[in-house]
Amino acid sequence: MRTKDFSFELPEHLIAQYPPAERGQSRLMVLDREKRSREHRMVADLPDLLASYFQDAAAREAMPLLVFNNSRVRKARLLGLSQATGAQVEFLLINKIRDAGEPGTIWRAMVHRAKRRRPGSRYVFADRIEGEIIGTEAGAGEFRIVKFAKPIDDEWLDKNGRMPLPPYIKRSDTAADSERYQTVYADVTGSSAAPTAGLHFTRELLDRLGAAGIGNAFVTLHVGLGTFLPVRVENIEEHKMHEEVYGIDDETASRIENAKAAGRKIIAVGTTSLRTLESAWDTETGKLWRGEGSTSIFIYPGYSFKVVDALLTNFHTPESTLLMLVSAFADREFILESYAEAVREGYRFFSYGDAMLIY
Repeated sequence: MRTKDFSFELPEHLIAQYPPAERGQSRLMVLDREKRSREHRMVADLPDLLASYFQDAAAREAMPLLVFNNSRVRKARLLGLSQATGAQVEFLLINKIRDAGEPGTIWRAMVHRAKRRRPGSRYVFADRIEGEIIGTEAGAGEFRIVKFAKPIDDEWLDKNGRMPLPPYIKRSDTAADSERYQTVYADVTGSSAAPTAGLHFTRELLDRLGAAGIGNAFVTLHVGLGTFLPVRVENIEEHKMHEEVYGIDDETASRIENAKAAGRKIIAVGTTSLRTLESAWDTETGKLWRGEGSTSIFIYPGYSFKVVDALLTNFHTPESTLLMLVSAFADREFILESYAEAVREGYRFFSYGDAMLIY
């Protein structure tokens, strides 16, 4: 299957540059896979929609279970001043490799115009902390290994880093993004991008879902290059996903296992939640892996889903692994037809955009 089979035309003005004025006030396209039908609703309608689609509201024991990703976005974007040229260079920290002995830290990072950033290049960051590129990674041209002269941890990044808004948002981050590019239930810091399907949920909406008998569970997958690195091969089967770390505690695993055994529908909130569940599920035992793991799972058409029954997700970029995953879940032609309708109807796309429920 070719990468260009997942292309579509998108007017630039439909790429959301800001979140909606109020969290949760987004449109929702609802796709019925069996009937191949579409319905236009609002995210605020979810409690009533899920109750009607999946089970009579009176039978609370059979209501669906929503699974969220509670990873918290770190302020992973740093600006460094080149000691050689004086130019300002953007770094996106992906994950800490190790502490480098007192007092330094080594991080894996994406660097703007990476080909120009060779080992030995030195930069000065906030608080006059010096950093040096000490290596690259084979097959990953965007990556650089950066050694900082002093500790760079999440506390330091909260003070000195910036929110890592994606490149299709053509503006600088603001103070408001520190709250809006973060889910209300974010708990475990570690992501370099937001699990954006969760951005639609407010505390009030979560309470309404609970009152309707719709359960929830929280897994953790730290969003990194496995989620947002573009596909650069002609045939998608040749694309290699980068590993991302996930975690599932015993209480969460038991809740999901019991729901599945009882015939309740499992609804993944976002592609990262879906990838976590599909990676951790053991079909033979009907059990989930407990503890911390890592996944490089690449889901594209032809994949057989093991645990997830429905998916709430945003609209994704052309030719991306996320669009390929959604096309595996609902049929590529149906998804592309639905995207075309979303364009005609003026839906907002990508991280700060509208949502889609596929069941």
